[in-house]
Amino acid sequence: MDFATICAIVFTAVFSQNFILKQFLGICPFLGVSRNIKSAFGMGVAVTVVMTITCLITYPIYNFILVPLEIEYLEIIVFIFVIASLVQVLEIILKKLSKPLYNAMGIYLPLITTNCAVLGVAELVLGSDLVTNLLGAVSFGFFGGIGFTIAIVLMSGMREKLNALDVPKAFEGFPITMLIGCFMAMAFYVFA
Repeated sequence: MDFATICAIVFTAVFSQNFILKQFLGICPFLGVSRNIKSAFGMGVAVTVVMTITCLITYPIYNFILVPLEIEYLEIIVFIFVIASLVQVLEIILKKLSKPLYNAMGIYLPLITTNCAVLGVAELVLGSDLVTNLLGAVSFGFFGGIGFTIAIVLMSGMREKLNALDVPKAFEGFPITMLIGCFMAMAFYVFA
């Protein structure tokens, strides 16, 4: 894989095809965990780890097991099983190593299992023209997670700033959060 392809994967995964702001995948944690920067960053790191390892495992499974056996139609079931297993392992590790981060993530950590951004990266890697080998798949997963982290941390920073401002009553809570998300999506649209 040449340098230009790697740069294209980085730019595509982080900016032009950002899972949250362009693909609209992973909206639940984007809105739910973005109340403070520390939790948002922790969620972003956890999703990045799961996305990277998911691509590392699902790409070979698809290309070397499902395709040769002509059972590609089982890919979603297999991918969900892989993702669920990874999240369980990550949850056990976080519980042992970082109890405050584990508690801060609360219900959102097990929800990574059903986070459509993680399943989306596994699916998008298979259909991407940029990804032609395992290194490309893992790179796309990693930088897709970085894009996810950037989006969720930016949102949490803006939400923390808004807590100090006097927001009109009609815009308090969810409406202002949706407006921020819309403006962020429009800003990232420039990269397309």
